[in-house]
Amino acid sequence: MEELKKLRYKLHQIPEISGNEKRTSEEILAFLNQYPPSEVISSIGGNGILALFKGEEKGKSVLFRCELDALPIEEINTFQHKSIHKGVSHKCGHDGHMSILCGLARKLFQNPIKKGTVGLLFQPAEENGNGAAAVISDSKFEFFKPDYAFALHNLPGFPLHQIIIKENAFTCAVNSIIIKLKGKTAHAAEPENGINPALAISEIINHFNSKIQPDITLQDYCVITPIYIAMGEKAYGVSAGYGEVHFTLRSDSNLFMKQMEKDLKATATQIAIQHNLQSDIEWTEKFQANENDSKAVDIVRIAAKASNLNLFEKDTPFTFGEDFGLITQHFKGAMFGIGAGEESPSLHNPDYDFPDEITDTGIQLFYQITKEIIDA
Repeated sequence: MEELKKLRYKLHQIPEISGNEKRTSEEILAFLNQYPPSEVISSIGGNGILALFKGEEKGKSVLFRCELDALPIEEINTFQHKSIHKGVSHKCGHDGHMSILCGLARKLFQNPIKKGTVGLLFQPAEENGNGAAAVISDSKFEFFKPDYAFALHNLPGFPLHQIIIKENAFTCAVNSIIIKLKGKTAHAAEPENGINPALAISEIINHFNSKIQPDITLQDYCVITPIYIAMGEKAYGVSAGYGEVHFTLRSDSNLFMKQMEKDLKATATQIAIQHNLQSDIEWTEKFQANENDSKAVDIVRIAAKASNLNLFEKDTPFTFGEDFGLITQHFKGAMFGIGAGEESPSLHNPDYDFPDEITDTGIQLFYQITKEIIDA
C-alpha cells in the first residue's frame, strides 16, 4: 500500500477547488499509465477521467466513482504532506477516495476481468454540485450505460473499516436560494421617500423558519439555514435600497424538496411585491438526494460479508449533500460509507486528514462488488 499512500500524500499537497482540478487530473492519468486500462477518456465534464477495464466477453458493466476536488479551507495540520496551496485543502477525504479508485485500477490490471466492463470515474466538481451533471451531459460519457453505479464516502465518527449502508435516501437533497431585493435608497431622516428591504427580509426569514421540521425520523424533514444577509452600507444617513438573503435547504426527499422550492420562491416573491420591491431569485449548489437502489444495497451487503467486514445498517439519511445523487437518478446504484475512526476530526474541519488504514478496505470492497456483478 506504500505506493498508494505516496500518491495520496501528493494529491493532498496539491488540492484544487471545484472546476480547477487540472494538476490533480494529470497525477491520476500518470498513475493510470502504470496500470493501463483498456481505454482512458479524459476531460469529461471538465477535468474528469473515465478509465475502462474490459473483459474479452460481453457482460454486465459497473461504474465506480470518486471525486477530484478539494475545499476552500485553510489547513492547520503540520505534517509533511500538508497542502501547499493557501486557503485550499482536502478536508473531505477526496484524496483518499482517489487513492482507493487508483488501487482498484491496479488490482483490475493485475487481475483482468474475463467479461463485462468496469468503469472508474474520477469526477470533478463534486463540492459545488456541478460535477455529476457535467459528466452525464458530456457527449464523451453518453456511450457508457452501466448496469450499476457505486460510490463510497469516508465517515468520521464510525469505527475504522466499518461499512455503513442504507436503503433509499443515503444523503439528503440540498439546494441553496439567493433572494435579491431592490427598492429605493433614501435619506435616513426621510425613509418614507425610499423603499427599504429590511421588513421584507425579516418576513422572509420568519416564514422560512416556520417551515423547519428538524426531526429526520419524521416524514417532512426540512432544515432551512440562513447563510448570508446583506443590506445597505455603513452610512448612517442613508436608508438602504437594496438587500439580499441566502438560505440552504435540506430534505431527505427529492419530491419534498421540489415542493419546498416552489413554496419558498412563491412566498419570497409575494413578500417582495407586498413591500413594493423588485425581486430576483436564483438557486445554486443543488444536490439530489442519493436514493440507493435496494438491489445495489444488497450487493454491497453481500460483498461486505464476503470480505468479513463489519456492517452497520443506518436508519436515517446523512444530512450532507452529495452529487452522486444525480448519478443514482440515471443508473441503479448505491453510495455507502466506510468508518474513518470514532476519534477522527469531522469532515470539512481544518485539521481533518483521510486515514490511510481504510484504503485497502475500500479497494477490496469495490473489487468484491465487481465480482458479485460481473461473475453473476
